[in-house]
Amino acid sequence: MVQSVELLLDDAAEAEVRRQWRLLAEAGVHSPASDHRPHVTLGVARQIWPRIEQALGALEFRPVPARLGGLLVFGARNPILVRSVVPSEALLDLHQRVFSVLAPCPGVPANVRPDAWTPHVTLARRVKPQQIGEAVHAVATDRDFPATFVGIRRWDGDRRRDWPVADRDEAR
Repeated sequence: MVQSVELLLDDAAEAEVRRQWRLLAEAGVHSPASDHRPHVTLGVARQIWPRIEQALGALEFRPVPARLGGLLVFGARNPILVRSVVPSEALLDLHQRVFSVLAPCPGVPANVRPDAWTPHVTLARRVKPQQIGEAVHAVATDRDFPATFVGIRRWDGDRRRDWPVADRDEAR
């Protein structure tokens, strides 16, 4: 399964993404479940060892301002609709630091490497190709909006649970 390290959005940005999920659901497009939390994946591995987890916890973290931008579609057979995250120097630096810690883990995919990473928030998964137009139309009138990344969490796909690595209350 998937082990990941993810950035969490501030309350206002999270509410906006959830609103967009509802718009997509109303349009009949599969969007994340209500128990799913909007996030940006910083890194993925097949396994994240305890020593790597400790190193992640030791990373300095301060909230990172960001802008959620335009829509993108990833894939063709089972497309994913996402909202791009406009990369800033602070975001790219944080990603580089997290990737440096995760790099020794097994099963780190190439698309999370610093030279290949596309920061985004998922709006809809497994969109039927014939629904792409409806999906884009459902949220295309929404403008870019500001967000702040306020925390880092770990997601354990095997156990289907998450826990904080750093958050605004722990920011150093």
